[in-house]
Formats: sequence, structure tokens, C-alpha cells
Amino acid sequence: MVKKMEKLSSRKALDFLSKWGTPLAIVVMFVFFACDMQGMFLTVDNMINIFRSVSITTIMAIGMTFAVAVDGMDLSLGAMAGFAMNVVAMMFIWYEMNMAAAILITVVLTTLMGLVNAFLIVKMKIPDMLATLATQFMITGVSITLAGGGSITEGINRLDGKLAMGKMSPVFKQLGRAPWIIIIMLVVVAAATVFFTLSKHGRYLYMVGENKEAARLSGISVKKYRTFAYVVSAFCASIGGILLASRLGSAQMNAADGYLMPSVAATFISLSVAGAGKANPIGTMLGAFLMGMMENGLIMESVPYYSMNIFKGLVLAVALALAFVGDNRKE
Repeated sequence: MVKKMEKLSSRKALDFLSKWGTPLAIVVMFVFFACDMQGMFLTVDNMINIFRSVSITTIMAIGMTFAVAVDGMDLSLGAMAGFAMNVVAMMFIWYEMNMAAAILITVVLTTLMGLVNAFLIVKMKIPDMLATLATQFMITGVSITLAGGGSITEGINRLDGKLAMGKMSPVFKQLGRAPWIIIIMLVVVAAATVFFTLSKHGRYLYMVGENKEAARLSGISVKKYRTFAYVVSAFCASIGGILLASRLGSAQMNAADGYLMPSVAATFISLSVAGAGKANPIGTMLGAFLMGMMENGLIMESVPYYSMNIFKGLVLAVALALAFVGDNRKE
């Protein structure tokens, strides 16, 4: 009897952790840093800084959320963001375009790369990780070639040797700063949440991810929804790259490369939020915030930057363990 009670208690504890482990980790980490930093961590400026720092990661991770929802993966996300960053900077600085034209051209060109991914994965039936790994290299090569192997900044010479006379719009530069970058992030998360929870198309994406054959037999166009997921992923990457260019005021080589792994981590952390068992926008934002708050606090704790990945990997491993343990218990 005692063993049964102990087993029941441990089962309840495990179920609780599998559902609420991520929010609990955020609360515990928040309290720890707030107490340990003696007021330095718990300030309005620092909270805004954390939200600002995770905004681009969250937006890109929302794109990854769509890919993961259909049981896919998009490893070209960082490369597409870097491409978008270079293109929007070129439109402003090299070709002196206005803000609307520069953003529109960048979004269209980057989103087309999502169609390339979809063609390789859906039409050619190449496994998603291999296909997007290939396009990651191709997109990175195209991006570097367009920029001539260097950065794109105001007052720099173009590839033809002529001085670039264009400048980034002051309004555009504000997009990458608080509060606008935070507002854009919240709008993207809210739109994705409404799509997944209130529209039939969001439910269809989940159905495709859970069982493609069952979805097909139900009359759902599996190819169409998988294509849509990779296009949305590319669209979100374009927004992330545009905001990064706005934040930097230029396009710097490899500046977007560091956003891929945090985006993947945030998306997979969302699997364990509230026991969802599937990628979801709110969980993705919480995952990004968890990673961002941890990095912010560890920097204040004077932890060397080269040790950050140890903690990030540990958090991701624990979150995945909780998510998959919860799924296995359901079975």
C-alpha cells in the first residue's frame, strides 16, 4: 500500500513537472537572479533588455514552430535571416530605396526560399533536415556573394567600386529598438496563437504533423500544408533578418548565424509547456524568454560567454526530457 502511494505521488510529481516544468524554471530562475543580483537584475531597464534581446529569436522560432508542427525542421532559418539582413541593407544603402520597397522586396525574396525548401522536401521527398542543411549552405553562399564577402554599411563602396550614397531610414532604425521590436514580437506571437488555436488550418497543420496518412485520408492536402509551413518559416526568418539589420544599422557578416540554435531550443522547449506535447507559439515565446533570461543572468554573474552553451544545452535537454517523458506516460 505504501509503495503504491509512493508510486502514485511520484507519478503526479512527474506529470506536474512535464506540464509546468518550463514556467516553474522561469519563476525559479527569476527569483534566484533577482535575489542574488541585489537589485541589478530586477530593474525595468533590464527587463526591457531581456525582452528586446529575445524578440528576434522568438520571431524566428515562431517560424520554426510552423515547421515542427508538421513534423519538420528548418535548419536554413539562420541563413535566410542573414540573407534578409543583407538584402534590406543593400536596398537602403546601395540602391537608395524607400522603406516600404526595401522591406517588401526583402520579404518576397526570402519567402521564395521557403518555396525552394518546400519543393525539395515535399516534391522531391528529401528528408527535411538534409534539404534545409543543403539550402542553408546555398543561401549563405548567395548572401555572402551579394555582399561581396564583407559588411554592408553606410558610406561603403559598392561592388562596382562606386560610393554607396544611400542611408537607412531613421524610422527603419527604430524598428530594431524597444519598444517597437517587442511590439512586433508580441504581434507575431499573437497572430500565430490565433492561427493555431482558432482556425481550422492551424488544427490541420497539427494533424499533418501527427499522422500524414491519416490527415490525407481525412481530405487534408498534406502537401499544401507542409509547403505552407516552410513558407511561413521563411517569412518569419525575413522579419527576423530585417529587425536585425534595423538593430545593427547595417548588415554584418554572420550576424544572424547565432539565432538558429536558440530558435530550435525555444521551439522544442514549447513541447513541454502546459503538457502541450506539440510546438505552440506561447510555449515558444516562454522558451525564448527562459533562454534569454538565463543568458542575461549568467552574464551578470560573470559567467564566461564561452560557457553559456553548456547551460543552454542543459536547459534544452531537461525540457525535452520532461516533454517526451510526458508523451510516453500518455501512451
